[in-house]
Amino acid sequence: MYERIHEPLAPKPVFYRRVIKHLFWVSLLIFVCLIIGVLGYYYTTNMSWIDALHNAAMILGGMGLVDVDKVTTTSAKLFSSFYALFSGVIFITNIGLLLAPLAHRLIHRLHVDDK
Repeated sequence: MYERIHEPLAPKPVFYRRVIKHLFWVSLLIFVCLIIGVLGYYYTTNMSWIDALHNAAMILGGMGLVDVDKVTTTSAKLFSSFYALFSGVIFITNIGLLLAPLAHRLIHRLHVDDK
């Protein structure tokens, strides 16, 4: 009835550039989210900058809050709760962004002709 046009695999340099581009966007997203966490912990809990960075990095990495004793005010608890939920969504998003070029290439490689 109709001819399907199969796209060939992208050349390896194009594929590598695509992977590097995705790594750049993931790194930028992680950096922006880390800055949000550092500022939030610094201003809501009165932690030092290094403690705020440590806590934000641990939450963003999925390890959990380190200085639980310092999260005592309502605003700190609210920020910590929303930042933890936000970090979980960002983690899943980053995995998707990292795997997208690999999955795309795999789908092209496994493409089976209809005939």
